[in-house]
Amino acid sequence: MGAQLRVYKRRIRSVTATKKITKAMEMISASRIVKAQRAVAASTPYADELTRAVTAVATRSNAKHPLTTENPGASRAAVLLITADRGLAGGYSTNAIKAALTLSERLRAEGKDVVTYIVGRKGVSYYGFRNLTVAGSWTGFSDKPTYGDAKTVASELIEAFTAETGGVDELHLISTEFVSMLTQNAVEARLLPLKLDEVQLSDQKPAKAEIFPLYDFEPSAEGVLDALLPRYVESRIYNALLQSAASEHAARRRAMKSATDNAGELIKSLTRLANSARQAEITQEISEIVGGANALADASAGSE
Repeated sequence: MGAQLRVYKRRIRSVTATKKITKAMEMISASRIVKAQRAVAASTPYADELTRAVTAVATRSNAKHPLTTENPGASRAAVLLITADRGLAGGYSTNAIKAALTLSERLRAEGKDVVTYIVGRKGVSYYGFRNLTVAGSWTGFSDKPTYGDAKTVASELIEAFTAETGGVDELHLISTEFVSMLTQNAVEARLLPLKLDEVQLSDQKPAKAEIFPLYDFEPSAEGVLDALLPRYVESRIYNALLQSAASEHAARRRAMKSATDNAGELIKSLTRLANSARQAEITQEISEIVGGANALADASAGSE
């Protein structure tokens, strides 16, 4: 076997091994997408009902609450960025990071200081490599978040928002929305202060004008808001984590499928090159045999 043929065969074995790995990762991501979609569907009714309750309390009462009151002199804004813990997911984390940087630039243009919080090792690594300040970070659960994880993140953000000194006046969220297996979009949302006119439910449809009933709040509207709004923030962050997890698996599945297909095409190309090299070696061997036979024949004829 010639040196060139050995090189081609070695590369074919290497690409074949890589193809097996990417195919396995594709199948794993495909199976996890279904679980992630189910988790998103299961969390939606709870988030919707909390949204209705918060909207009812905030709009049907005269209560003033720091989580729903707009601050005209806002000077500090927090941005929560959700990325992945692992790579090999195409542009999933990159798109979210770009959206966060764009939002931060816009907030700074408005004269606000930006405080960044990050979920996922990819975002932490990006900001750390560029020496960008991060106020808080959480890792280890981007592909399978729990409500406890969302509660941990939300509690620190609410604490920063309600702090009398050194806190923030706004809280923005950058996550990835799962649209379909082929489409995942980085989206921006302002969580706090709550914009009541922008609250959207997942099943919300244009409706006719309706008459709202009068509400009695116990112990008070402020007390109800104190109890509901933190849960509302937790549910929004939890839903964003689940949406991002589903998007991460879909992006990784798509990237691994592309890598598997490319590996298959590369194997075909290398196989053709290996066959051509083998044919060239055979042709050369035949030529050498024929040449040697002719030389022997000529030598025999001359001796006679």
